[in-house]
Amino acid sequence: MTSLVKQSLGVINVGLAQFAETVADVGGTATQLEWSPPALGDHKAGMALARLTNHPAIEKANTVAFSAFLATSPRLRGVGTAGTMLPNMGARTILHAGPPVEWAHMCGPMRGAIVGAILYEGWARDAAAAGDLAGSGEISYQPCHHHSAVGPMAGIISPSMPLWVVDNPVTGACAFSNFNEGLGKALRFGAYGDDVLARLKWIETTLSPAMGAALETLDGIELKPLIAQALIMGDEVHNRNAAASGLLLRRLASALVRADLPAEDLAQVLDFIAGNEHFFLNISMASCKLMLDAAHGVAGSSMVTAMSRNGVEFGIRVSGLGDRWFTTPAGEIDGLYFAGYDSADAARDLGDSSITETAGFGGFSMAAAPAIVKFVGGKPDDATANSKRMRHITLGESDTFQLPALNFRGSPCGIDCRKVVDTGIEPVINTGIAHREAGIGQIGAGLTRAPLDCFVQALTEFDVQLNQR
Repeated sequence: MTSLVKQSLGVINVGLAQFAETVADVGGTATQLEWSPPALGDHKAGMALARLTNHPAIEKANTVAFSAFLATSPRLRGVGTAGTMLPNMGARTILHAGPPVEWAHMCGPMRGAIVGAILYEGWARDAAAAGDLAGSGEISYQPCHHHSAVGPMAGIISPSMPLWVVDNPVTGACAFSNFNEGLGKALRFGAYGDDVLARLKWIETTLSPAMGAALETLDGIELKPLIAQALIMGDEVHNRNAAASGLLLRRLASALVRADLPAEDLAQVLDFIAGNEHFFLNISMASCKLMLDAAHGVAGSSMVTAMSRNGVEFGIRVSGLGDRWFTTPAGEIDGLYFAGYDSADAARDLGDSSITETAGFGGFSMAAAPAIVKFVGGKPDDATANSKRMRHITLGESDTFQLPALNFRGSPCGIDCRKVVDTGIEPVINTGIAHREAGIGQIGAGLTRAPLDCFVQALTEFDVQLNQR
């Protein structure tokens, strides 16, 4: 005991930092561990977590779900029209991003995008009449996710809009997304001016048929190799798609030439793709949706298969808990703003594009895209730190998608709602920022995090289903 007392004091402190400071004040060495109780000290959730940790049924189910996710190889098959391609979409149905929300509760940019969609469809003569129709009860509003689809920001899809079709050649399953309009004033950010509507009509009448003809010539495009290469070239396929869009254009160019398009149409199509570095985003989202849907519906699995937001609520879906949404108020975004705007102008977190983070891209793969910090804020080291941190809340790493900055380790993927609750680490998401009022559009970009409360709700429901019947 005497020799022990004479040794230099080295303490590992968990909890209040003041204890470590006291040790240091008397000449000892103290290592402070960052730790907080599971679920921020929520006793009920903590007890549920204890019962579900290393639960044999969940571990087995997660292996099945995660394996199905990894095994899915998305293919860009072609294009179609929402009214004919999407399951159970009615003639007066408009799809939106995030969990379910009614017109009366929608945020400004989503309302603006719906007004734009109504004008695009020709259901109303002007914006005032479109707003009246939107709130009349004659239009059905449903989440994109309920129709195997996803859409960025407001996520609006109306019956006449063209869609990308991404499929799994092995199973025949499909996922869908609308076309990317480019940056600035766009429908997805709530803008609905004449220029926005004209661009949507050009996408419908010129761009979409050209893409369909090119993809028919190519018999589709395998997307996993393209995304893997884009990550190595500096993308994270959410807010940075420069490499992926360029790689896609390279694949499409010769097929477009062979499609025998009018020369002016061909020039416009090539110019549009070349000038829109986010062109691939919507294809990336549909790919992620397809991979995650393959993992959805596995009884007992705690793997998160969707994270999405409608500007009012943030919601998640979990593989083993069916199609139920677990929701909490949408958060604010910490970001960089265009000149003349600040956080007071911003809408809350919005869009289905967080499906990319759910699949291990976006904020989870920021280590592959250090340049993204110029768009969303922070330093390159922050991008790497985010990817490392996400490993603590995932079931594993991708066997295909590698991050060069992390010695080519796979991207962290397969969010486990138990691990989120246990660690308190909220999934990081990089995203665009829309103005809170309809009709204005994008005003910046930044980072946000999936709220812990959604995961606590899902964990509690698991406990009820597995241990308290």
